Amino acid sequence: MPDQKKRPPARKLFAIAALLGVIAGAAAVYVKETGSGNGGDAPTADASCPLAAQKVASLTPLMRGQVAAMTPAANARPIGGLDFAGPDGKPLTLAAFAGKTVLVNLWATWCVPCREEMPALNALQQALGGDRFEVVAINIDTGADDKPKAFLDEVGVQALGYYRDASMGVFNTLKKEGLAFGLPATLLLDEKGCLIGSMNGPAAWDSDDAKKLIEAAMAPPAAS
Repeated sequence: MPDQKKRPPARKLFAIAALLGVIAGAAAVYVKETGSGNGGDAPTADASCPLAAQKVASLTPLMRGQVAAMTPAANARPIGGLDFAGPDGKPLTLAAFAGKTVLVNLWATWCVPCREEMPALNALQQALGGDRFEVVAINIDTGADDKPKAFLDEVGVQALGYYRDASMGVFNTLKKEGLAFGLPATLLLDEKGCLIGSMNGPAAWDSDDAKKLIEAAMAPPAAS
């Protein structure tokens, strides 16, 4: 029950997302013009993600309500070049999560929307996390671990693994790919590590809309 008092209402996250949308207006226009937004060109997939475009198409109608800011991938492709540290401090890449649907989230303690969003991500992990799905929330604060760890303890975030990149390399990689222009930045990847959708700004990840999207992402592709 204490966590519920610290969890912001969905409308507060929407208000923050709306404000970020105004601030990042130019970037949003760029995304729409390149056809990567909702209602853009039909998704395609490269050879290493043969079924990803089919999954993108099936999930697009579920990118609504509390997760309406999720943008379906126009090019369903593997996401590489993300190097970060795991809970034990050892190097990790997304290859460590092969076989799982993954929600990658980049956050920092100095990012107010990120701080508001973390309890919802924690609740999503508690509800659906397991051998088929994981929230991989990567902190990109520079410096030591003390501040991000203290924040997570303060808000009662205990279900999420502690992933870290003090170099901000993961953010810069996604920025170059046009997938991140601010924080929080979130990617939805299928079990093969292929991009299904992306989002800039916060969302109510503990909402029914979010759970329906993730549950559908976890489902095997429909037989043709």
